[in-house]
Amino acid sequence: MISAKRDPEKYCGLVVGLDCSTTSVKAIAFDRKGHVVASVSSSIHLHSPQPSYYEQDAEGWWRAAKTSLKGITSEIEPARIAALAISNQRETFVALDTEGKPLRPAIIWLDERCKSEVEPFARKIGKSRIHRITGKPADYAPVVYRLAWMKKQEPELFRKIGMICDVQTYLVWKLTGSFRTSWASADPLGLFDMRKRNWSPLVLKALGLSGNQLPETLAPGTILSKVTRAAALSTGLSPDTSVVAGGGDGQAAGLGSNVLTPRRAYLNLGTAVVAGVYGTEYKTDKAFRTMGSCSDAGYYYECSLRAGTFAVDWLISKVLNIDPTQHTDIYDELESEARGILPGSHGLYHLPYLCGAMNPYWDVDARGALVGLSSSHTRGHIYRSILEGIAFEQRFAIGEVEKAVGTSVKELVAIGGGAANDLWLSIIADVTGKKIVVPENAEASALGAGIAAAVGTGWYASFKTAASSMAGSVRVIRPDRRGQKIYAGLFEGYRRLYPVLKNGRLMY
Repeated sequence: MISAKRDPEKYCGLVVGLDCSTTSVKAIAFDRKGHVVASVSSSIHLHSPQPSYYEQDAEGWWRAAKTSLKGITSEIEPARIAALAISNQRETFVALDTEGKPLRPAIIWLDERCKSEVEPFARKIGKSRIHRITGKPADYAPVVYRLAWMKKQEPELFRKIGMICDVQTYLVWKLTGSFRTSWASADPLGLFDMRKRNWSPLVLKALGLSGNQLPETLAPGTILSKVTRAAALSTGLSPDTSVVAGGGDGQAAGLGSNVLTPRRAYLNLGTAVVAGVYGTEYKTDKAFRTMGSCSDAGYYYECSLRAGTFAVDWLISKVLNIDPTQHTDIYDELESEARGILPGSHGLYHLPYLCGAMNPYWDVDARGALVGLSSSHTRGHIYRSILEGIAFEQRFAIGEVEKAVGTSVKELVAIGGGAANDLWLSIIADVTGKKIVVPENAEASALGAGIAAAVGTGWYASFKTAASSMAGSVRVIRPDRRGQKIYAGLFEGYRRLYPVLKNGRLMY
């Protein structure tokens, strides 16, 4: 571990969280209390060459990072920045040749091209065995199955692979010249042995890869290297700025939400809805996928629904045929209409598996449904039923995690774009019976990276102290007893939907 030489009290005073998501790279400078001092964002282009294929130009990550960092360093004195750390979109990779040039566009987490490779490859190792090693049930999200696809469909390119990079590895390499990443960015790839904290020889052998083609992995909060002079010129950073190991955006969001106790879980209401329950023991179960914490210890037992706010956007663009960029009030209109509708949406249920089902079913062919639709239902009913369906799914999914690991979650920290929707938060509180906490800083992933940087540069002695000092909360939404009672009865109907539709062969 490289030691920081400068006294942060006298000289620096700021850390930067560099959050590389699916759509943008945000550089946010935080002070010691987690307050935002400066923030700059640069967009990333997403390309879909054919249905269900999603790619990005890896150089686009670097261009956006340079733009955002240049913006930050034009607002604040670069010498004040003690360190930066990265939070990255997970389950995304780029294959480089031996010269470090991309062999093909990066394949990102939304991509579904490897679906047919999941079962054959998982069986090659053993579905239970690969789950125990990597913490990930067989599903098309982990990168391991995209690599299996590449080996089969693009064998010539596969043989030329010199380096396999998650997003953090690529940006660290561009910033420092070091081929390194964080444990919490490595493990979502599905190639990482979660117990031994190294690349799994068994999984690599099944792919025909070696550990030399993958980055060195280090604990979150470790200083990976220093910014090179060339990168300093491109970004405006000082050449001796420390780059600290951060983590995948989900785990970083958990840290940025101060979810370091089992009684608290994060609930990221984004394109996908992801909930993470913290635990100190490594456990695996079909009720969740296991992710390493973006801290010095612990894990997140994570449940994920691919169609979160995606389902609302689907309703607006595909069903209502409205372009939200032209009709900008549509979200407010739908929320206003939904507020006037009683809980239960007049008998309308939404099963939110528009993009398949993950935990606990792991059914890539599952489908969404609207059940109970009648001529009296309006777009407001459908909108409300979507919010309620996702809320029911959280009660179901988090409940399965609680049973599997023997814990009881008391509060959910709501983050992501959906956390601005008070109606939705109230519905989730009533459906789950749990207190909803809304943090001051909506950029939880960037803040989590900032906390890792603060620990790495010596501001705080532990992640718990750092998270307590830098992550705050503003509002608390408590369950309404009347709403809880109504939704408790409706939930029993919801939990029967998938088994009935599946067994009735209405899903294929």
